[in-house]
Amino acid sequence: MTDADVEEFLLATRVGRVGCRDGQDTYVVPVIYAWHEGCAYAYTTEGKKVDLMRRHPRVCFEVDEYRPEGGWRSVILQGVYEELDEEGAALTLELLRARMATTGAAGRGPTREGGAAPGRAPVAFRVRAETLSGRRVERG
Repeated sequence: MTDADVEEFLLATRVGRVGCRDGQDTYVVPVIYAWHEGCAYAYTTEGKKVDLMRRHPRVCFEVDEYRPEGGWRSVILQGVYEELDEEGAALTLELLRARMATTGAAGRGPTREGGAAPGRAPVAFRVRAETLSGRRVERG
């Protein structure tokens, strides 16, 4: 995929997977994200993935799409986890709301009020891309 193809794909897709590590084990979890200026922005709650990313901020982020006719696209980025302050959290929520609105899921994104699981603090973060690679197979 060209750089323009990768950018278009990351802007058009809303679910990615964060891969983080803990010693010998790798933990991969899906997140709803928004792509903005070379970063994947996400909003979540404290838990295993946040704990792991805080300890080991170098992470992998993967986005894929499989088509009924057999083709697929995938983008992998290697980057750094950055936890965001209140201003960054506001930007993240704004980006996610806009992203959900463009995919027909307006109003279903995270919110500042009640978006966190009971007893878990909300966390806004981004993965700043250091490297990006994309592949595509066309069939049909």
